[in-house]
Amino acid sequence: MGSTRLAAAWLVLAALAVACGHERAAAAAVTLSTASRWIVDESGARVKLACVNWPSHLEPMLAEGLGKQPVGAIAGDVAAMGFNCVRLTWPTFLVTNASYSNLTVAQSFLRLNLTESLAGIRVNNPGLVDLKLIDAFKASLLVVHGATTRSLVAGRRACAVVSSLGESNVMVILDNHVSKPGWCCGNTDGNGFFGDAYFDPDVWVDGLTRMATMFAGVPAVVGMSLRNELRGPRQNANDWYKYMQRGAEAVHAANPRVLVILSGLSFDNDLAFINSRPVNLSFTGKAAFEVHWYSFSNGQEWRTGNPNQVCARISASVNRRALYLLDKGWPVVLSEFGVDNRGGNANDNRYYGCAAAVAADLDLDWALWTLQGSYYLREGVLGLDEVYGVLDWAWCKPRNGTALRRVQALQRPLRGPGLAEAAPYTVLFHPATGMCAVRRRAPLAQAMELELGPCNETEAWAYSTQQQRLALRDSTLTMCLRADGAGKPARLGVACSDALSRWRLVSDSRLHVAVNVSSSSSSPAGSGADGMLCLDVGEDGRSVVTNPCRCLSADNSCDPESQWFKLVTSTRAVATGSMLAQLPLKLKNWKIRSF
Repeated sequence: MGSTRLAAAWLVLAALAVACGHERAAAAAVTLSTASRWIVDESGARVKLACVNWPSHLEPMLAEGLGKQPVGAIAGDVAAMGFNCVRLTWPTFLVTNASYSNLTVAQSFLRLNLTESLAGIRVNNPGLVDLKLIDAFKASLLVVHGATTRSLVAGRRACAVVSSLGESNVMVILDNHVSKPGWCCGNTDGNGFFGDAYFDPDVWVDGLTRMATMFAGVPAVVGMSLRNELRGPRQNANDWYKYMQRGAEAVHAANPRVLVILSGLSFDNDLAFINSRPVNLSFTGKAAFEVHWYSFSNGQEWRTGNPNQVCARISASVNRRALYLLDKGWPVVLSEFGVDNRGGNANDNRYYGCAAAVAADLDLDWALWTLQGSYYLREGVLGLDEVYGVLDWAWCKPRNGTALRRVQALQRPLRGPGLAEAAPYTVLFHPATGMCAVRRRAPLAQAMELELGPCNETEAWAYSTQQQRLALRDSTLTMCLRADGAGKPARLGVACSDALSRWRLVSDSRLHVAVNVSSSSSSPAGSGADGMLCLDVGEDGRSVVTNPCRCLSADNSCDPESQWFKLVTSTRAVATGSMLAQLPLKLKNWKIRSF
């Protein structure tokens, strides 16, 4: 591509804490480095970035939403929703062009005739109105220059939020999104590549240096993304190396503490060229790459093609173009992905299950697009509704709780340095719900059945590709997963050598977990024409059953998401106890519904 809410006040957690007299160091004051493909803290333990994007790069040049809610409420919402990081965007001209940086918030909004939004900012965030844009972005003068009682109160509120954000380990990545403020992105918008109308490489490096220097003393700022979505007719690999390496060196020289994140070509879809020509930087352990992946990156392929075949083809392409760098020892952040949260976009709905499966399988760091429920001004439209936004138009509550819950399932790291809490085991992850297959808590007769539950409550599974057996790894008695017929629960049993307990990954996507019952002498009724039964979600939206496999190939009209299970590796501590607590949520309507 934005209860008390945070503008860019976020970025100066330490500065605000000092201004407010806080003596306690923010927990977010972490210094990140890299260890092979992992992002780690000072102790070498993994830090998984589970971020949300928050734009501040459009024409008003103020973090979105501050006319809807107070700054601290947005901060509180970010932390409460489980995000540990914000990818906060900014335009180069904010710090390099005095005609922009010298404007106050009020002047910026009035020049755009955003009188209603400005009135909202006066109500919700009065301490920001008369600040220059760059100072509003920093928010370091919120209290110092809060001459009125009203401003001082607002400043104290912000300080309280800063403290709570620090305790919640909320970090900030500064993302240079564009040069000239405005919506991103187009091939001919003048912001796409070095040498474009608004993209002077020298000005860009100057802007990066200024921002890196400005926030060198702000512990919450843990990373800087050099440029969003390089693109357009000028793009080429030689200039990418020339200028991206120069930008990385400039940021590191000005602020050696932050992680430097490099984007690729073609709207940040392409890093394949690095495979034959590695980057050459003077520093080590402080660089990572980023990639973007949306359904529309591939037009309407998800809607018009067979979902399994499309998932296999596109995920292989993303791996070939970017994610291969993980195996070469580089962290790769999926810094933009997301869907239309209204639920009616077939392209997005099919894409998400595949993308979430890849993100879980590789345990990726990521930043969801996006936080904002609406914009001050986007592409000439006042108050435009952002259907990809986590928050609703008024910034009051989540737009779609089901969509949020399934993203939250990706927030918890599964493995990496410092997370070897158990020997590696398999998790049966259901990407469409963000849940995992767990043993059912029920009377003894049903205790061998499975249901969807929180992934941190799963038992340890072991999958043998040779024996094609899914078994509980830590059970004193060998217990394996068995099929019992169409629409019937998948059950644990001790008979583990017949066809009903041999599970294969049968579709191109490798997300269908199936038994071939046609080869069984006791073939259960209701199997498909090809004799295959796949794991599925029952009609109650919670139980794990087997049903005839859907959409394995050719058929473009069906949706297989309920049958998509990803076998994911984890080394996290296994839930204690043989039975799991009943979920507080009813999962019957597990699909995202239109409102």
